Amino acid sequence: MTAKNKNSCSNDIAIIGMSGRFPGADTIHEFWQNLVEGRETISRFTNQELQEAGIQPSEYKNPKYVKAKGIVPNTDKFDANFFGYPPKEAEKMDPQFRIMHECCWEALEQGGYVPNASSESVGLYLGANENHEWLQRVVARTTNSTEFYDAFVLNQRDYIATRISYNLNLQGPSFTLLSACSTSLVAVHLACEGIRNGSCSLALAGGVSLTYPAKSGYLYQEGFMVSSDGHCRSFDAQADGTVFGDGAGVVLLKPLHQALQDNDIVYAVIKGSAVNNDGNGKAGFTAPSVEGQTQVIQAAQKKAGVTPESIGYVETHGTGTLLGDPVEFNALNQVFNTSVRNSCFLGSLKTNVGHLNIA
Repeated sequence: MTAKNKNSCSNDIAIIGMSGRFPGADTIHEFWQNLVEGRETISRFTNQELQEAGIQPSEYKNPKYVKAKGIVPNTDKFDANFFGYPPKEAEKMDPQFRIMHECCWEALEQGGYVPNASSESVGLYLGANENHEWLQRVVARTTNSTEFYDAFVLNQRDYIATRISYNLNLQGPSFTLLSACSTSLVAVHLACEGIRNGSCSLALAGGVSLTYPAKSGYLYQEGFMVSSDGHCRSFDAQADGTVFGDGAGVVLLKPLHQALQDNDIVYAVIKGSAVNNDGNGKAGFTAPSVEGQTQVIQAAQKKAGVTPESIGYVETHGTGTLLGDPVEFNALNQVFNTSVRNSCFLGSLKTNVGHLNIA
């Protein structure tokens, strides 16, 4: 690599490993194949399935109850011995913790690093959903204060990052963070910043969201954010809301120049990112603003050193809601309002898997 080329990518971050669990897909490869085939993998449930899951007939027999959700397969499977957990301890552990153990290991392995054996400083930046239903189940089985304490430590989401760092011997920064639906992207942003400022040489970043009961639906109310039929139609004239689902995803990050020097497989390059908040400059707390979104997109492009004309595709938030989509579209339209290029494609994975919340 020439000095000029090395300097041009000195701040670029490479993604050298990926792992995930998605509705209808246990791996990244299965997930990609579903996208290639244009498959929607949001599940539909029968009354019997909902009843067996603990949903009351008064709920699922309501004409406005939508029996749909994106669910992750095999959340009850975990190789406790592989990760050094006694079976009884693993049974108590939040499935979100279990899945994240697997995803972090897989991403490291994919990048050519062996947990517990690498000398690299690996940072961990993760977010997880609240899992009240699971915690209530576990606590109900406790008989003394010691069991209650163990259950708390194995299920309190504040500990998900530090627990995994402990188990995999990751010695870089270890953060559990939360910013609602943007959590996973903020985790990636902070992980990139951590690498750039020297806090770690590698970083794992991502999020997980599993809600219980797994098989469940929701009550549709006109004008709210959930859809009337369990389909998410991002930027579509027929869109009337989103549908929620479960999922998990982790990426392994490394400076691009180092990844190229080490002959790593580079799946993608992060050239720049930005975060902001539009304060009270919007109609209400849950109402996004065009100005705030416009500013953060422009800031990310400036940090990345790219122009709107050079971008041909944007993976959007695209919830399919009557409020969010027009705001996002208008913000993008302002940023990409250029005479040099006539079009930029928009897409949203939510049309395939639903809104995966923290993930």
